[in-house]
Amino acid sequence: MKSAFRVYLILTISALLISCSGKKEDNAKPMVTVSLAPQKYFLEQIAGDKIEVRCLLENGGNPESYEPSFSNMSDLEASILYMRAGNMTFEDKLLQRIKSVNPSIKIIDTSEGINLIEGSHIHANAAGRHHAAPAASTDVDPHTWSSVKNARIIIKNMLDALSSADPSNADYYKANYERFDSSLDSMDNAIAKKLEPYKGTHFLVWHPSLSYFARDYGLNQIAVGHSTKESSIPNLQHSIDMGRDRQATVFFFQKEMDSRQAEAVNAQIGAKRVDINPLDYDWEADINRLVTAITGN
Repeated sequence: MKSAFRVYLILTISALLISCSGKKEDNAKPMVTVSLAPQKYFLEQIAGDKIEVRCLLENGGNPESYEPSFSNMSDLEASILYMRAGNMTFEDKLLQRIKSVNPSIKIIDTSEGINLIEGSHIHANAAGRHHAAPAASTDVDPHTWSSVKNARIIIKNMLDALSSADPSNADYYKANYERFDSSLDSMDNAIAKKLEPYKGTHFLVWHPSLSYFARDYGLNQIAVGHSTKESSIPNLQHSIDMGRDRQATVFFFQKEMDSRQAEAVNAQIGAKRVDINPLDYDWEADINRLVTAITGN
């Protein structure tokens, strides 16, 4: 009796594993996996109801501590495309594992063609130059999606990849892309008009995630810290002095990641705290939140 139950249990578990393996049924939509929630938002505007879009990092996850779940790997195994954000360490670490579970998957870098900014501790000025704070690194800033101009490049890369992978729906994807691209163009023009009087002004941010946004509209980002890492006392004092000297009036906080050090720095500067989430699916709302914080309306 026990032996029969053991066999039944093994068969049941095996069936569950097969059903959860992520393999696409014949009548299912093709699946595409992206790295980040803003990418998912972009892709869904183009793919419409033709593609099942899955995302590796959702619900406030931290890219620096990300480890793929079983369902993440199942999605990648079943996907026809993996669209990486580009220049993110966790993506580089994943590539070999992705190829091992899905050798035929095509991997797309959606940041291709973007004028990338080097350095993760940066202060972007209106002329587009980027000055490193003390002890800054020289790695590429991966937060390309924080720019509406960059978003237009990203979605064009997505369109090309989708049309190549699923040519039977290429016209559908192109029509959706053109509508979305037109709306982004209008959004960019409206933001540029609103921020024109604020060119050259400074804002503070703990995690330096708004470099491309600053570059687009001639603003200056003062990066106080770096992700969840603690900053040295000299670096903090440098940021405090710069924030005061440049009369920064807004401090953007990334709620899930900013440390108590950020609160302590802002207590000495006295800037208005504004919570943001650069990894939010509601990308347009987060971009507009930046603009409203700077303009006050």
